[in-house]
Amino acid sequence: MLNLLPPLLAHGIDPHPVESLPARTDIPVLLVCEHAGQSVPEVLDGLGLDRETLDLHVGWDIGAAAVTRAMARELGCEAVLQRYSRLVIDCNRPTGAPDAFPAVSDGVQVPGNAALNAADRRRRIDEIFTPYNEAVTTARSGPRKLLLSIHSFTPEMRTRPGARPWHIGFLCRKDTATSQALLNAVADIRPGMNLALNQPYQIDDESDWFVPTHGEASGLPHSLVEIRHDLIRTPEGQADMASLLCKAVRNLLESKC
Repeated sequence: MLNLLPPLLAHGIDPHPVESLPARTDIPVLLVCEHAGQSVPEVLDGLGLDRETLDLHVGWDIGAAAVTRAMARELGCEAVLQRYSRLVIDCNRPTGAPDAFPAVSDGVQVPGNAALNAADRRRRIDEIFTPYNEAVTTARSGPRKLLLSIHSFTPEMRTRPGARPWHIGFLCRKDTATSQALLNAVADIRPGMNLALNQPYQIDDESDWFVPTHGEASGLPHSLVEIRHDLIRTPEGQADMASLLCKAVRNLLESKC
């Protein structure tokens, strides 16, 4: 007899993994946010972590969801956000990546990930990763001229000494033109910001999902935008950054007309 595991997400208790914001205009932009949420399925008992730990950058991308929602409101464009903590499953990683279900993240031990078996991983993939990935795939199939994934990064990691001085990084691989155009637009609007391509991370097939799978595979202009999270911890900072990026997006779209 098959030993079937119960569903990971409890109906009426755990939220659906996908938050979708419908477009209100015909602007051809899709925003996504893989690390928007901090939710942990009830059955996983917080992964053995307290709320203060889940509030840290290891638990989610601080401020990224708020910036994504604010940009979607200002542009009137569609957005797709993922509600579960990156510690449950990292939806910007291939599911076979070593850090897709991290047992340790920036020095923080994650007890709920210490002894995962194949069935545990499969439930998280089937009930969180797959619905989110399918939602992004469906949304990007519309009349799009730009895909943006919104992220944030910590000014300094616990396990890697040294400040990360960039205010915004635009991550890319094959499509460098889109990221460079956004960087140039932000620099023109707000001189003096520390901007960079492919900082604080670089894109590769082994550890990244959005750029290879949704950006490059679609053939659409795209960029993964990394914002230093001390700039977007507050509602005021989130609104300011969203407005700045919306101006850069409009400049980019106008240049393509």
